[in-house]
Amino acid sequence: MDHALRLALLLVLLAKVYPSSSAYEFEHCENTVKQWASSSLHSTNIKDGHILKDLLFFLHKLYSNSLECPRSYDKLRFDPRKQNCKLFATHDDYSIMSKLPREKSSVVTILRNPIDRVFSAYEFSIEVAARFLVHPNLTSATKMSRNLGSKKSVISTLDIWPWKYLVPWMREELFSRRDARRRKGPPNSYGDDSYNMEEIVTPLHEFINHPVALDLVHNGATFQIAGLTNNSNTWKVHDVRHCVMTYQTLGNYVLQVAKRRLDDMLYVGLTEEHKESATMFANFVGAQVISQLVGTETVNYNKLEQGSLVSKTGFHTSHNQMSVGKLMETYETCVSKLRSTQSKRRMSSLRRIFPANFTKEARRHVPEEVLKQITLLNSLDVELYKHAEIIFEKQHQKLLDSSMPVSRWQMMNSNRSYIGNAWEVVYLSVFIFLVLFIFLYVKAKRRISKLKI
Repeated sequence: MDHALRLALLLVLLAKVYPSSSAYEFEHCENTVKQWASSSLHSTNIKDGHILKDLLFFLHKLYSNSLECPRSYDKLRFDPRKQNCKLFATHDDYSIMSKLPREKSSVVTILRNPIDRVFSAYEFSIEVAARFLVHPNLTSATKMSRNLGSKKSVISTLDIWPWKYLVPWMREELFSRRDARRRKGPPNSYGDDSYNMEEIVTPLHEFINHPVALDLVHNGATFQIAGLTNNSNTWKVHDVRHCVMTYQTLGNYVLQVAKRRLDDMLYVGLTEEHKESATMFANFVGAQVISQLVGTETVNYNKLEQGSLVSKTGFHTSHNQMSVGKLMETYETCVSKLRSTQSKRRMSSLRRIFPANFTKEARRHVPEEVLKQITLLNSLDVELYKHAEIIFEKQHQKLLDSSMPVSRWQMMNSNRSYIGNAWEVVYLSVFIFLVLFIFLYVKAKRRISKLKI
């Protein structure tokens, strides 16, 4: 009897201690996230955030290949304090700002509808993974990937976050399902829903509930802008990320940080309004870049002229006249070629998983309950996108109210008033996914970095 009583008392004690321990863990996480959010909001308060500074997280590419820094899609491959280059390409989140001079930085981004972004991540992962089906088996495909990765001069999709996690996962799934079809023989029918052909690809409803997708895909835009992805450059934020992933109610703190950072960005675009985004980008950002670089070239020209190192007629002969209008013309040409190239490559990949075919029409057949679940899993991104739409509309109205946007930026940079020739090669490249490029001037505003999400 005494033994039973002691056991009962022990159970009562455990029942009291366990919830206390759980409550303590939540309180610890709440304090951790609150402290991070407070610190982030304070550091995000950038003066004159809508005026172009020396460093720019960029949506487009505005400089020639000859000015590119060593590509750093997988890791930072150069010292931004010493490298004398203008264009630095990498995949990262906002935490990369910790390695760059914040007071000399401007940030630009383009957001995508959260549901479309999940579809895109699913489709692109499978598209890239399907390219490996030319190999007889997974072992052969994996060996080829390792050989490719050993070449220091080559950066493949498998080196780039988050595809370095998503593509191998989908690749293994594709080979596993192909092997099963070869053993059992093809079914009589695959059905007409490309997003639920489990004999060929991982169904969408399985993808969105998988731990990898929960970690990398859902609320990806919010976590990237907050600098809280699993690829963050700041190790201390991983505790914050763990707390937010464990206690979803703490996600609102992350959302507020992401919203504030959008507010302070030089420009915010929307993938669904791509043409208008490009137009506003050219007027708000492109005009300032042109004004800055032309002014820098003029200063260099004056120094050279004073030193009698070049003639007046020879200094600008290798440069093309550049303006916002010319920027848009170049964009139209570039985006047309890019879309054509991407379309051909996509079709080639999808042929390997026929009859699965990811199209806008096929998306309409996805069950409503799956769409609702995607929306629920991306609740932070849904709210962030609504905020981005408000910012986008304000930018649109600002553009309508501005009759001479180029002159406006020239006045803001009156110390660089000479309007001359700009770049030898200036072009824009547009990507389907959330994209961030860093452009960093390191010496005398001559270094630029590029960040792609």
